[in-house]
Amino acid sequence: MSLANPWDAEWEVTEELAQSLIHRQFPALSAKQVRRLGDGWDNTVYAVGEEYVFRFPRRKIAVQLIELEGRLLPRLEPYLTLPYPKPLFYGKGTAAYPLPFLGYTYLAGEFPLGLTEAQRAASALALARFLKSLHAFPVDVAKENGAPTDQRGLLDIHSRKEKMQQFLADTDIPFADDDRELIANYLQGLDVEQIQPKEVLMHGDLHFKNMLVGPDGKIAGIIDWGDMNIGHPGCDLSIAYSFLPPQARDDFFREYGEVDEETKLLARLIAVFIPMLIYMQAKDTGDDRTAAEASAIIRRALAES
Repeated sequence: MSLANPWDAEWEVTEELAQSLIHRQFPALSAKQVRRLGDGWDNTVYAVGEEYVFRFPRRKIAVQLIELEGRLLPRLEPYLTLPYPKPLFYGKGTAAYPLPFLGYTYLAGEFPLGLTEAQRAASALALARFLKSLHAFPVDVAKENGAPTDQRGLLDIHSRKEKMQQFLADTDIPFADDDRELIANYLQGLDVEQIQPKEVLMHGDLHFKNMLVGPDGKIAGIIDWGDMNIGHPGCDLSIAYSFLPPQARDDFFREYGEVDEETKLLARLIAVFIPMLIYMQAKDTGDDRTAAEASAIIRRALAES
């Protein structure tokens, strides 16, 4: 994979730099330890004590995303039925680091790696209620606060299918042979090229790296809201295929409400596409555990009930 990977950083934020920025701009936090939690595609994340977490953009595109979170997340509180990080500290760029950054309430939990199917199914109703309520947020209010509209072209099934086929054809991407064949067969049978638009406010990037679970494996929080946008609910509903086992999907959709077959088609496609990207990044960075989870998600997404 090339140096032009979409997850490559444009700005590196070291622990020393993060601590300096946080302590100077927010003196009330100066006695708290700053420790690195990790990197996403768009942000580097640090915990501050046990109460707060700060996200620093590592790519230019992330600046507008983090600014959107700062404006819109406080307005979502009456609609969100699961814990989420609430923005509290609005950091400003400096000579040492020219970008804005944001501090939030810290959510306890772990990424849902290696859960049993029963543990996953136990969160079906909570996830359905969460998305039903989020998708009821007034679209006009979201637009007034800068939420973009389908900025990733979700409705163009043909183009997304072509991109996935290109990934499969790239011999430098180490997909397992069984996974490569499974995805190829799925795409071969996918004959829809475009779907009709729908508009809801959606999380926009709902996958296992943006979810937290408690010790019992049940959903405990949703993080990383930078990709909020107005678009087709199928993007968020992909969680029914990527996270839930086949036997839990009917319960999920009954709780969420009526969902047409076109929406389910898009949901399944996103549930395969996003883990392919996560798998590629994990392999590129040597994160075998995340790569294994992404591979398992692809197989789960394509499994029938």
